Amino acid sequence: MSGVLNTVDQRTNLVGENRLELLLFSLNSTQIFAINVFKVKEVIKLPPLTKMPGSHHHITGVASLRGNPVPVIDLRGAIGFPPSRLENQEENLIITEYNRSVQGFLVGQVRNIVNTTWTEIQPPPKTSGRSNYLTAITQITEDDIMHIVEIIDVEKVLAEIVDYDVSISEGVLDEGLSHQMMGRNVLIVDDSSTARAQVKGTLSQLGLNIIECRDGLEALTLLKSWCDEGKKVTDELLLMITDAEMPEMDGYKLTYEIRNDNRMSDLHIVLNTSLSGSFNEAMVEKVGCNDFISKFQPDLLVGAVQECLRKQVP
Repeated sequence: MSGVLNTVDQRTNLVGENRLELLLFSLNSTQIFAINVFKVKEVIKLPPLTKMPGSHHHITGVASLRGNPVPVIDLRGAIGFPPSRLENQEENLIITEYNRSVQGFLVGQVRNIVNTTWTEIQPPPKTSGRSNYLTAITQITEDDIMHIVEIIDVEKVLAEIVDYDVSISEGVLDEGLSHQMMGRNVLIVDDSSTARAQVKGTLSQLGLNIIECRDGLEALTLLKSWCDEGKKVTDELLLMITDAEMPEMDGYKLTYEIRNDNRMSDLHIVLNTSLSGSFNEAMVEKVGCNDFISKFQPDLLVGAVQECLRKQVP
């Protein structure tokens, strides 16, 4: 178990190449689930937990990891599974970092890591409904048997436990720019419907019109269609706000494709991702994003829009 992620630092070079690695696990059922390795800090056996009276019912307690308290979320219950009745079931803790916070997810067996590409990752079927907890699905083959792997929408899980406020702090909005925002279009690209709703809830307060795409390929196809029709992308959009990790085409590859198409290379692009740290800042510079914001920070989103407007003022 301790060796599952011992080379995680070496895996960061996959990001930006439209590749990723998935950590596969079960929830003490026959189904296989996954999250991106790059979000995972470590995997450990379930340690003793301290109960927190009054906490959310999906938080099973707090673990002390090297002196730091980490809330533990029962992932099985959080995505709507009934409690497991298996005795002596395997219990492991996946420690993750999302949206500038560290939390542990209680799971069953942690299987292995698979290396794949975003082109092999597909959105969940539209017939699965809006209430599912998946951002994508993929397939793996083990012993000549094809298995479906379901990739958890962790941001949706967290949003139902943590209260994310979309309000804008007093003094953040530049009143002198307010009239310039009214009716302008902003393209939001994110595979998580929850993340898109959070950004939309913030920017709609500014009078901005929101156009949504679920992945980088869908966004690139839309932008190219405008160019093919003779439209100027910067006339259609004030800016684009994109996630990094998405099925079929990630945000880094999307940005690279835009920057290398002269018809839309000057589009203002903001990377808005739950991945944090200096790595993202380096990737922003490498692929040519204009700005980087770690999720979810309404004030910084508004600031990024205003900065874009200021750069357009002669």
